[in-house]
Amino acid sequence: MISVEQALEQVTAGVRLTDTEEVDLADALGRVLAEDLQSNLTLPPADVSSMDGYAVRSADVASPPATLTRIGESAAGGSFDGTVGPGQTVRIFTGAPLPDGADAIVIQEDTDVDGDAVTMKETAPVGRFVRPAGLDFKQGDVLLKAGTVLTGRNIGLAAAMNHARLPVRRRPRVAVLATGNELVMPGDAVGPNQIVSSNSIAVASYVKALGGEPVDLGIARDTVESLLEKLEGARGCDLLITIGGASVGDYDLVGQVLGEEGMDLTFYKIAMRPGKPLIFGQLGEVPVLGLPGNPVSAGVTCIVFLRPALQVMLGIYRPDESGRANSALLGRDLKENNHRQDYLRAVFGTDSDGNLTATPYEKQDSSMMALFSDADCLVVRPPQAPAARQGERVEVIPLKNGMVSI
Repeated sequence: MISVEQALEQVTAGVRLTDTEEVDLADALGRVLAEDLQSNLTLPPADVSSMDGYAVRSADVASPPATLTRIGESAAGGSFDGTVGPGQTVRIFTGAPLPDGADAIVIQEDTDVDGDAVTMKETAPVGRFVRPAGLDFKQGDVLLKAGTVLTGRNIGLAAAMNHARLPVRRRPRVAVLATGNELVMPGDAVGPNQIVSSNSIAVASYVKALGGEPVDLGIARDTVESLLEKLEGARGCDLLITIGGASVGDYDLVGQVLGEEGMDLTFYKIAMRPGKPLIFGQLGEVPVLGLPGNPVSAGVTCIVFLRPALQVMLGIYRPDESGRANSALLGRDLKENNHRQDYLRAVFGTDSDGNLTATPYEKQDSSMMALFSDADCLVVRPPQAPAARQGERVEVIPLKNGMVSI
């Protein structure tokens, strides 16, 4: 068996960055920007007013009250094409270009109007209520960096930069293959010796949540012929995930069949709990991640290995952000650990001082999906960790925030 750290290094080294495609701005939410994005224009493009009022020459209102003559109007979407001279003013609205000759704005509340005679009751220093050209950004400014996971705010900025389409990473196509004679699809009749194939549905959802595109290969029965037939659907995908059949039983054929098909096995078995019987290798051009059949084992290995693999493919993997940078105070005592790294399902809480706590469930059986669904985090216990007391600080992987919410 190899360590989790060794396995993670090999998995992330064994997958490739996807290529670039362009999508419409309206379809870019949650996608990963593939290139730095420069602005196509300057915003604002000219000096504009930030208030409704009157464009003036600051010198003309230095000693209020000062009565000026209104010579025109400047509204958003239009402009005043003349020049403001001594003793003159132009009615102006928020967002409208500042007329030539003017250098300040007197807000409308500080004026008295009588026809074209406008009395300014307050001074207006140069630049008062004026947004200078380029205040927000200038043409050519790089405002969004490659690797940005695009939010609504980012998309709004890209629109303001005058981009209608954005270069993004293609979503990794991930083939998902469940295996086992005992499996039936949700909604089908369940026989006395059958179980519902929940893992394949869950893993496909994990893939979507992590930015990939799942390709459902269905269920392969425990025969060489069935496995070979289903594996054909993985051609052209960026990753193949098999579920189950990766242990040592007489019917666990996945490793055998993949090997006979020429898979270059990178590792088999990891010193972790749950998730020990994990396969990783290369089948031609397609990386293969063989998950355990137990539902919690499959879910935990997706968090630990599938997530960083997809991040590599999308160009957003940061090795120093392994997902374990969070910590909490232990909510109950734990016994010493053995040679396998533990991932304990736990719930968050707070102690009497308001500190965040993580309390592992008493039962950690890898078949118990209800607890996995309910858990807030995984408490990570390194190999050979000594007994831990309630209140000690432990590392945790949150399960309900951002792209870890799988």
